[in-house]
Amino acid sequence: MTSQRLPSTSPGDRFERVALTSARVPFRLKVVAVWLVIFLVLGLFFAVAQFDVPWMRDQVSYITGGLRYTLYIAVGGIVLAILLAALGALGRISTNPLAYGISGFYVSFFRGTPLIVQMFLIYLALPQVGVNLRGSYPGMPQWLEQVYVLEAAVAGTLALGLNYGAYMTEIFRAGIQSVSGGQGEAADALGMTYGQKMRKVILPQAFRVIIPPTGNEFIAMLKDTALVSFLGVTATSAEIFRRSQLAGNTDFKNLEALLVVAGIYWALTAVFTFFQRRLEVRLSKGYVRTAPLRTREQPLPPSRQDDT
Repeated sequence: MTSQRLPSTSPGDRFERVALTSARVPFRLKVVAVWLVIFLVLGLFFAVAQFDVPWMRDQVSYITGGLRYTLYIAVGGIVLAILLAALGALGRISTNPLAYGISGFYVSFFRGTPLIVQMFLIYLALPQVGVNLRGSYPGMPQWLEQVYVLEAAVAGTLALGLNYGAYMTEIFRAGIQSVSGGQGEAADALGMTYGQKMRKVILPQAFRVIIPPTGNEFIAMLKDTALVSFLGVTATSAEIFRRSQLAGNTDFKNLEALLVVAGIYWALTAVFTFFQRRLEVRLSKGYVRTAPLRTREQPLPPSRQDDT
């Protein structure tokens, strides 16, 4: 009587079978499964923690009412940051000592001090400057003193633009310097001025490198708009984080309010990340080159046939 050999059930064989089975499942399906498990765990956490979910649903509309102010501050800040970054980058690569010195001081100061400190300097220190000027020069018009008094949202927007512009200066500088030097030499050979060369040759090619990190900076700035609430924004012009504070303090539901505003920030980040990726794909057209694989039936080019 011949004995039949049983199949191996060692841990290595079981691991290999699991790996083979997993290889048949599409990657995206695996990612969806992971996310479903994460959301299931979060749902269980919500159930155990006994959050006031009805209150959270009721406050969503009030908190999202400040969304337009969040976007106003973020868009205004990123526009100012882009303008300052472009000027700062041109100064950083300039041979003019005045332009280089000013841009270097700007980048050093705003990168070397905290953003919240810069917000309070603009919001609180500038009015004091106006008062001191009026005291030193009594003949100064009163309206000129009021110029230094800014609303909290305006001061926050200026601080965000100045701070992020300093960081983005290095992004713009790297993008401009990534363009081949031959491009500038060709523009000079055509008789272009410096402005024409930058506007028509250098910057259009540099934007391909500048856009992705600029999108990341905008998303980071979108979340840093929450810092404006520390300046004491009024309830009528409060952004979403300030509104969550007001709603949570009123009903003693601070944790629920923070969870709601965290979800809103997360959704905003996901939306802008999606559009950023679409823009990156659009800008990369014509630059991403992939050589087709040669099959055995395709003959080698004549130059390669000689080598063989």
